Amino acid sequence: MKKTFKLGVYFLLIYVLAACTSSNTQEIETQSTEIILATTTSTQDSGLLDVLIPMFEKQHNIKVKTIAVGTGQALAMGEKGEADVLLTHAPSSEEKLVQNQDVIYRKRVMYNDFILIGPAADPAGINGRDVKTALTKIFETRSTFVSRGDDSGTHKMELNLWDVAELEPGTQSWYIETGQGMGSTLQLSAEKDGYLLTDRATYLAHAKNMEHMAVLVEGDQKLLNIYHVMQVNQDKYSFVNGEAGKLFVEFMVSEEAQTIIKNFGVEQYGQPLFFQFTE
Repeated sequence: MKKTFKLGVYFLLIYVLAACTSSNTQEIETQSTEIILATTTSTQDSGLLDVLIPMFEKQHNIKVKTIAVGTGQALAMGEKGEADVLLTHAPSSEEKLVQNQDVIYRKRVMYNDFILIGPAADPAGINGRDVKTALTKIFETRSTFVSRGDDSGTHKMELNLWDVAELEPGTQSWYIETGQGMGSTLQLSAEKDGYLLTDRATYLAHAKNMEHMAVLVEGDQKLLNIYHVMQVNQDKYSFVNGEAGKLFVEFMVSEEAQTIIKNFGVEQYGQPLFFQFTE
């Protein structure tokens, strides 16, 4: 009996030690986990990610490396398996990645809107117009227009709006392409007294530095700006951190993150920069 008891204790100790070792190994692996988030510059420039990402990192002990580029570049990273998770705002382009199974687990996160801003003096006379009429008047008056020109979600939207208006401004001398992010393009627009399509969140974050500029066109249904988060498919790209990417997707649509999104900007700007989707 004593021998049997001792053997039992011995095997129990081995089991406990093995479990602890396994737990420690898992903890070490978790501590070293990192994901790459490819996202549009608007989410970065607005300051929203500065709040959300530390929350995610603390909850899951996963380091997030954020690469803020135009949506086109972010989606291209997803197509090549160069990121683990994407946060973008070009629905039609995103759907191509879903169809090709480059990304999975795509979820709507939030929305805001695009606006046309310009000098408060409004030389083209677009204030209060619908977006098609506004672009036509800018074209006809040859007023300075500043474009991101970087294949971002905002740039894609702008090109689509010019197409709807049946206009091609690309070769015009008054049409300036920066090839840069939203913040830098806003700054140049203010310096040039030019018109510009921007997302509302980034504009509000920079408005204090461009007081002579004003929101001139807003509220048009064509200007809705929808953001999705999606996991890059680890079955297609074996080196992608699929599990951690999925955790980030789940975090972004969680009640806690959505509450942050709903309230973000209210205290500073008197209005939210983004809105929740209600299912």
